Amino acid sequence: MAAQIISGNEVAKSIRAELKEEISRMKAGGVTPGLVVIIVGEDAASQVYVRKKGEACQELGIHSETIRLPPDTKEAELLSLIDKYNADSKFDGILVQLPLPKHISEEKVLVRIDPGKDVDGFHPINVGKMVVGAADCYLPCTPHGVQELLMRSGNDPKGKHVVVLGRSNIVGKPITNILLQKAPGADATVTICHSRTKDLKEFTLRADIIVAAMGVPNFLKADMVKEGVVIIDVGVNRISDPTAKGGCRLVGDVDFESVKEKAKAITPVPGGVGPMTITMLMKNTVKAAKIHHGWKD
Repeated sequence: MAAQIISGNEVAKSIRAELKEEISRMKAGGVTPGLVVIIVGEDAASQVYVRKKGEACQELGIHSETIRLPPDTKEAELLSLIDKYNADSKFDGILVQLPLPKHISEEKVLVRIDPGKDVDGFHPINVGKMVVGAADCYLPCTPHGVQELLMRSGNDPKGKHVVVLGRSNIVGKPITNILLQKAPGADATVTICHSRTKDLKEFTLRADIIVAAMGVPNFLKADMVKEGVVIIDVGVNRISDPTAKGGCRLVGDVDFESVKEKAKAITPVPGGVGPMTITMLMKNTVKAAKIHHGWKD
């Protein structure tokens, strides 16, 4: 039997409907969540992401501003701007779009953001809070989206063996920490594998759930998974395809066509994890507004 397709578009749509209702109630009570997005330079992909974030804010009723800076902006100028928004009570969240030009230190920028406004979840304080399971931290958006996809598709990781492929700071490490917490939506036994893992197939064949985030096109094959596995494919890879518009197409880290015949459930690429990232950013912004204003549901 072919796998259940876990649609990130549908799950994101459901979460946004919930957020829209929450924000409407908050506004009626005098609280409007606010997000400022800062982008430096003219990276084409970043411009698209920033535009989509602005559209999401407008759709949900979040006050947002986008600050576009030239590529030659000095590091000190960007840090000073972050200080300005750290002190501005109109904004509950601050996001600096990555990547930054090479002359600006991403580490300095990320730690300069007030941890209470770090809705991307990358500040070391929020990372530490995530590891210990603190309730007031902001989870990184893509891994948090993975957790939501599992739960809302009826694939609770509780008691399951989850194998994470990839150890990045953006996906692999955080999703490992999120899913092993003693908490709803977690309580999993998690194994993290990477490019130096020996006999990787032995791990994937024992997995109940696999989160693929290695950045290698079509890496996970059907002979590497057991029947009934649940697959969350975080990979986004552009490969050559003369039959596709523009001569290329997007694929994940999973060989979708073969693996879907063995899997219980699987996310597609595109349309799987991707739509969740901005939605979870919106969720973090609403959470920040509630914390800052002492909002009680």
